[in-house]
Amino acid sequence: MEHLVRPVYKEGGYAFARKAEDIASEYGIERVARLASNENPEPPSPLATGAAKRAIHRANRYPDEKTSVLVQGLRAYYGDYHFVAGVGMDGVIETLIRTIVSPNEAVVVTTPTFSFYSLAARAQEANVLTVPRERDFSVKAEEIISAGEGAKMVILCTPNNPTGNATSVEVVQEILEGIDGILFLDNAYVEFSDFDYLPLLKDHGNLVIGRTLSKVHSLAGFRVGYAFAPEWLVPYYQRAATPFTVNSVSAAAAAGALLDREHAERYIGKVKQWRKRFRDEVKYPVHPSDANFVMVDVSPLPGDAVVERLARRGVIVRSCRSFTGLPDHYIRVSVGEDWENEMFIGEINAL
Repeated sequence: MEHLVRPVYKEGGYAFARKAEDIASEYGIERVARLASNENPEPPSPLATGAAKRAIHRANRYPDEKTSVLVQGLRAYYGDYHFVAGVGMDGVIETLIRTIVSPNEAVVVTTPTFSFYSLAARAQEANVLTVPRERDFSVKAEEIISAGEGAKMVILCTPNNPTGNATSVEVVQEILEGIDGILFLDNAYVEFSDFDYLPLLKDHGNLVIGRTLSKVHSLAGFRVGYAFAPEWLVPYYQRAATPFTVNSVSAAAAAGALLDREHAERYIGKVKQWRKRFRDEVKYPVHPSDANFVMVDVSPLPGDAVVERLARRGVIVRSCRSFTGLPDHYIRVSVGEDWENEMFIGEINAL
């Protein structure tokens, strides 16, 4: 019966990092440094877990289809914007593509970048057009505009995963003014940068800015993504979304997390401190980053070999081989707990 499976799913798919439990079991290691998945190592804020516990008692009922508690929390946090939500940033991306893009219509993606953009677009039978980034992993607005002529959507990650660099507000504005379709700006890591793209929403009805509570707010396991969207798009997005997209416990936890600004600011400060230490102390070149991770050039060694050697020493990092357009001599390293970061520096310098 395998012939019934759509061709787009016959091979490929998202590449996951190895699990800490598997590494510990395979190599007999008691404590493993988990630096592969760009997670916040701190547990969620008590305000988030408290709200989640209270919501569990009402979990026998379907959640609010408009995720009102989350939207109210977002407006209290950011101001009077229009929001849509999804199961993580991935869910927002998937729903937005489903809302906007028909089969055989074009979606523009820069490479190397987060692989799910292309996976989600191809699942919708879109025609994915890739624009290679420059040698320093920056983007040129004119190249994206040229590729995006007639395209329904352009997807741009800033700060970019896995390279860590951000695109300037001026370049993003130039892209917005040069394309006819939607620009989806993935801002999953923007809190760790000094860039603010929100003012662009005022004058550009074709801009959607996606964000997540997985990183600074420590809610990766709750899977809550959201986006700043133009008012005209919201009813169509909600119509295309899976019913009851965000469960009630996750929505409550997210609203609670947004009340604890100190929790987020503490981790942001730690990330900026450790990014500098990685650049100063790791013997391999560390690419400048505006995210909660860094990309390290481990040439002449291949990335997969370094990942395996570090795993044997109890440090899990991410090989960048699966990122289209990136040579196989890079690894991506998240900022974790202090002991994890210290362990990584010691072990990679000992290679």
